[in-house]
Amino acid sequence: MATRHLLPLPLLPIPLVYKTLLRFPSKPLAPHPRTLCSSAASSSSYSSMASIPKKVLVPIANGTEPMEAVITIDVLRRAGADVTVASAEKDLRVDACWGVKLVADALVADVATASFDLISLPGGIPGSDTLRDCGVLESIVKKQAEKGGLYAAICAAPAVALGSWGLLKGLKATCYPSFMDKLPSDATAVESRVQVEGQVVTSRGPGTAMEYSLALVEKLYGKDKADEVAGPMVMRPHHGVDFAMTEINSTSWKFDSTPQILVPIANGSEEMEAVMIIDTLRRAKANVVVASVEDKLEIVASRKVKLIADMLLDEAIKLQYDLIVLPGGLPGAQAFSNSEKLVNLLRKQAESSKLYGAICASPAIVLETHGLLKGKKATAYPAMCDKLSDQSYCENRVVVDGNLITSRGPGTSLEFALAIVEKLLGRQKSLDLAKSMVFV
Repeated sequence: MATRHLLPLPLLPIPLVYKTLLRFPSKPLAPHPRTLCSSAASSSSYSSMASIPKKVLVPIANGTEPMEAVITIDVLRRAGADVTVASAEKDLRVDACWGVKLVADALVADVATASFDLISLPGGIPGSDTLRDCGVLESIVKKQAEKGGLYAAICAAPAVALGSWGLLKGLKATCYPSFMDKLPSDATAVESRVQVEGQVVTSRGPGTAMEYSLALVEKLYGKDKADEVAGPMVMRPHHGVDFAMTEINSTSWKFDSTPQILVPIANGSEEMEAVMIIDTLRRAKANVVVASVEDKLEIVASRKVKLIADMLLDEAIKLQYDLIVLPGGLPGAQAFSNSEKLVNLLRKQAESSKLYGAICASPAIVLETHGLLKGKKATAYPAMCDKLSDQSYCENRVVVDGNLITSRGPGTSLEFALAIVEKLLGRQKSLDLAKSMVFV
């Protein structure tokens, strides 16, 4: 057994360090420490309103960064916010970056007269351009600013949208590294992972989306709620330190030309995990097939994000895969476990020594239940670890045992996906991807 450092990370300054995340297989997780730069006062004034649902608008468009949109929606809904996902296109369906297909709850025009406690813009190009050019959305966000309401943006959107609308004047702001020079001259560009400036929050990219989302929860509901939401996601306890995968029975992961990967999804799948895995592996140029185990392509994920698969499982099982990866989410994992066709496909994959993996609830609910962890070391979501017959590696964030890879939950999803990239394509490719997503 060896613990391999996936990516060597430089030590980053952490202006505010919160309570260290403690991980116990059978106990609730302690709060997550967030890296958060702020020149404004604490949001403690919001704590007294923690029980009141907040209304949030997250607009999306073709070319939106799916991780930034989905993570924000997921985390805010975990906090109890009433999140409306609104399409800036003519249709509810949006083709986000990396082939991820989302379905909005409404059109932007439908919410033009609604009132929101927060408006959060995801990045991505051309998604940010479309948001900027949407006159109705510009009007909504400007009214939000005029009334002193919260508004936020991540990645390209702070520069492309907020900056263009004149909503960063006199403020410190951050954005995706290659867009820093596009921030308006009347704003002060800073390289914080998350910058909180009064009622405005900005952030850098997909790899900072969780920190950004928790900063939004804290602004809406207070620090206690943000800590409460962060703990169960199994987030990284620190930024700027090495994260590792634990590898047992090391083998070389081989494929012919382009890695062929199957990612099943179902109603109740954890959307953050699914999207981070699909997005990251497609960035690595793998051919990722997203297959619905339901009777239609559109599924409603754990936090009610609507995703559209590439094909149904019946069609997907006709193909050959180098790797099959199961996202978690308890209802989704149960749907996988109940799918005889998917279980048979997994059995054939394991029996032929091909690659397979799972995260969160799926190692316990699917792989353990069907004997696919026999003789293997694995990890799983902390509350599911008691279902594993061998719990000796359950506190590890990512475990690779030969042709099997498992991981813990939403907060380990990027590490999980990057470990897959490293095993398939090498450490340098994984490091390059992590840097491009501003994960390191």
